[in-house]
Amino acid sequence: MAKENGAWIMRGLDWDDPARIQSWQELIDWVDEVGFLPLFRNEADGFSAEENTSDLYWWSGDPEQDPWEWRQLIARSGRVAYGKFFGGKAGFISRAWFPHFANWRRDGYDFDSRWDEGLAGIRQKRVMDQFAERGELFSSELKRLAGFGREGEKNFEGTVTGLQMGGYLVIRDFRRRINRRGLPYGWPISVYTTPEALWGYGHVTSAYGVSPAESKERIFRQIQEHFPEAAETELAAVLGGAR
Repeated sequence: MAKENGAWIMRGLDWDDPARIQSWQELIDWVDEVGFLPLFRNEADGFSAEENTSDLYWWSGDPEQDPWEWRQLIARSGRVAYGKFFGGKAGFISRAWFPHFANWRRDGYDFDSRWDEGLAGIRQKRVMDQFAERGELFSSELKRLAGFGREGEKNFEGTVTGLQMGGYLVIRDFRRRINRRGLPYGWPISVYTTPEALWGYGHVTSAYGVSPAESKERIFRQIQEHFPEAAETELAAVLGGAR
């Protein structure tokens, strides 16, 4: 995605290209195959959902054809993880590969251990504390409960993005809020959860038996296997850090 002459331009495949991903189910299948996939075009050519779908229907609101709508359906399915995992930008990680992502990005620390070691900030702690007794939270509710707002903590978006980058939070769904009369209103907003709530603690931590460095190496090798033209420096820019 690039901005040219004040307009956003999508870089996708021709509608008639047989390689084009044609549905959100196909996109899930591809994420399961490649393991990791940013939503938008980035430094590594071809390594995005944008470049492998049609550019015709983005933001059309058509759930059958619009990849922006697909991300909601994919997050809701729970089959792969969706969140801001790639340099603070959105993308997908397969269930099979998420344990290695969590092991690498967490550096072997559950969040409580990270806090105990002085490696997490108070803003992150206030966010994560809200999931001790709740499986999922609307972003607006999470912001309020964690004490962010005009009179409270600042940089809510940056805090939850950092927790997604660290493998501690994922976006579980996009839903409209419910008013006091029990009716939905407004645009769909993010619903956050922990990967442990989504897939279970045992699965998410199943790669803790190897070093974070080994998990990182395996991730780079997996992506290079499917995107062999991507240079090491390009992948490092997208994933974070050279091997």
